[in-house]
Amino acid sequence: MEYLTYLKKLLDIAVKEEASDLDISVGHAPNIRITGQLVPLSQEKIITPKDSEGIAFSMMTELQKKKFIEEKEIDFSYDHEGKGRFRVNVFSQRGSISMALRFIPSKIRTIEELSLPAILHEFTGRPQGLILVTGATSQGKSTTMAAMIDEINHTRAAHIITVEDPIEYTYPVDRAIIDQREVAVDTVSFGNALRASFRQNPDIIMVGEMRDLETISMTITAAETGNLVFGTLHTNSAAQTIHRIVDVFPAEQQSQIRFQLSSSLLGIISQRLIPRIKGGFIPVCEVLICNNAVSNLIRENKIHEIPAVIETSAKEGMISLTRAMVDLVRKKEISLQNAMDYALDPAEVRNMLR
Repeated sequence: MEYLTYLKKLLDIAVKEEASDLDISVGHAPNIRITGQLVPLSQEKIITPKDSEGIAFSMMTELQKKKFIEEKEIDFSYDHEGKGRFRVNVFSQRGSISMALRFIPSKIRTIEELSLPAILHEFTGRPQGLILVTGATSQGKSTTMAAMIDEINHTRAAHIITVEDPIEYTYPVDRAIIDQREVAVDTVSFGNALRASFRQNPDIIMVGEMRDLETISMTITAAETGNLVFGTLHTNSAAQTIHRIVDVFPAEQQSQIRFQLSSSLLGIISQRLIPRIKGGFIPVCEVLICNNAVSNLIRENKIHEIPAVIETSAKEGMISLTRAMVDLVRKKEISLQNAMDYALDPAEVRNMLR
């Protein structure tokens, strides 16, 4: 088998079928994921250990192969002949190689095309501060972030630096200068790249993942020192996001971090993708805007009161997750059952609909 040719055939199928993912695992035919469902490519051969190794190594540079052999897993991005990029994770399982390839469309969709809240336009126009996009894995955080960065690209003459692992979306040349740095390719770590970014004349910094104390600390510092900073976290709500950030730090530093966060935070978009009745997925977002009331609650460590502020501040542009779900049920965009399944408080969804 000519492995690179076979890989390109599978990627062509994934693009043509508008699949979100391609999974390759020994003992199975390749699978693609369409609107959340795994679909086996039953006309393709069963993958052997030799096949999976050949396919994986056909995508890798020598440096990436060396890293994979040493660490037994690796993340990188792969450009498929200009038809789209794939975020690739290759990993070892039971002594053989498996891989998951997430499709990243070449066209970046706008905030409207993604059915995201209009308040996100206001976030992109702010001169400085911290904006967080949060949610579980595969809930569209990178896509939402790309929509906001690309809006800035088309509307502002700004210098944008992104730090990603790996680089996912790439941006067309327009009004902004966008320098994209990939961890392990262009920089040693998120922390190193953020520290260096202060000397690189940025207006806007995008942090692909705030995964450790150093990265979180440097991200908050960047927002405090006059930059507009976007970052992502794997959390399910605005309140949980603030807890996660604060809890990363030692107890003796937490009061100081709450103070820094209360003065630098602009907003949190916490999202999840829910199946649409007519097919596909729609993002459902909780939106926190850090006004004076929210800032005071963060400083005073009364984070448990934040959901109540979100619920009563719709006029300011805040959106509670429950209310967003109820609105979509009423518009017949999502089913009541899916709203209940994805809600933090299913009983509250039912009560609102009454």
